[in-house]
Amino acid sequence: MDGEYLFQSDRIGFRDWTIDDLPDFSAMSADEEVMRYLVKTLTPEESEEFIRRQKQQFEDRGYCYFAVDLLTDHSFLGFIGLSYQDYESPFNPSIDIGWRLKRSAWGQGLATEGAKLCLTFAFETLSMDRVVSVCLAGNMNSENVMKKLGMTKRGSFIHSKLKHIPEAGKCVWYDILNPNHEKS
Repeated sequence: MDGEYLFQSDRIGFRDWTIDDLPDFSAMSADEEVMRYLVKTLTPEESEEFIRRQKQQFEDRGYCYFAVDLLTDHSFLGFIGLSYQDYESPFNPSIDIGWRLKRSAWGQGLATEGAKLCLTFAFETLSMDRVVSVCLAGNMNSENVMKKLGMTKRGSFIHSKLKHIPEAGKCVWYDILNPNHEKS
């Protein structure tokens, strides 16, 4: 089964999405606690569209928010990965690193473990210059992961896709530069 993974950390397998992920991803994305800092829960149709977009991005760019499994039993955990972003912001276009895990995976260091491997993939395999990460203001769990990754807080902004929800639109952003690239 390990052959299906693009790469692995000690506990996590990273792979492209399949339609078989829809029931687990849809259930996770309908969980109000999982989606607490993501503005709203997703319908099954919205979850399917998310998977379709990730599959297309993987095909087009060679990366996406990868579907991730726990290696011990190959159970679906959620996603951790990279995504091209071009919405209006102080830092776009950029490559975003992000994660969303089901509740049973919280508090085990899996987001940090997986995101560290994705940064290695971004910098060593894809030769990206910089990776950013964004979360809603107040999402301290995500900010803590960003800090553990060695990212630097750069500021806050009103997310252009969330302007219609003023109380939910304030975000913070972090970035990290490729340590393998010399500064000019």
